[in-house]
Amino acid sequence: MAVVFDRPHALLDVPTHYCPGCPHGIVHRLVAEAMDELDIEGKAIGVAPVGCAVMAYDYFGCDMIEAPHGRAPAIATGIKRARPDNVVFTYQGDGDLAAIGTAETVHSATRGENITIIFINNAIYGMTGGQMAPTTLPGQVTQTTPYGRDVNYAGHPIRVCELLSTLDGVALAQRVTVDTVPHIREAKKAILKGFRNQIEKKGFSIIEVVSACPTNWGLSPTEALEWLRQNMLPYYPLGVYKDCNTREEAKA
Repeated sequence: MAVVFDRPHALLDVPTHYCPGCPHGIVHRLVAEAMDELDIEGKAIGVAPVGCAVMAYDYFGCDMIEAPHGRAPAIATGIKRARPDNVVFTYQGDGDLAAIGTAETVHSATRGENITIIFINNAIYGMTGGQMAPTTLPGQVTQTTPYGRDVNYAGHPIRVCELLSTLDGVALAQRVTVDTVPHIREAKKAILKGFRNQIEKKGFSIIEVVSACPTNWGLSPTEALEWLRQNMLPYYPLGVYKDCNTREEAKA
């Protein structure tokens, strides 16, 4: 019997520690599939900081390095400069990338560091108990905003792709999600593009994945996906915010 669906080689055969309904497992698979298709598992180096994916080293077959909270882009920069022939990616959450790691993210992007960032935006601090994150929506209830995020007190959420798309060093800034099969396919294409950009030395790529956090949102997995569609996607529209490949084609 022909095998039509199997575990990617770059994804290790281990039990998951993620909560039921957590999309991290889907994104892990897409990253692993991209490594398999580009045949880069043996030369890929992943960087995972503190956050929900702090144990990403348990899941990927490539080399992995742990980074302090927020410092993954800085660590990835050092690795890539020391080993320019390797494919270096970070796997980060919103609290890590857009709060304590804002400076590292922005400056690695504006320098055009030739790395790829996989950014999970679930609008909350998922690992440490559900506090407000930089991406928490206005009015959203969290452990530290029990009456909802008040933008007059806490400010507005950060739209990362829109922010980074203004920087000259960015080759790709794209926002995707994984709530449906068509969206999952689009997310994989974006991840492949981010890796190809690095292989072709085009600069900094970030793929933002709008994600759910059923446990900390206090919803079932199905309810969480519906909440994502109704609330997150209107505030964080999917799409390509910058793509050097499109720009080059337009010039040609």
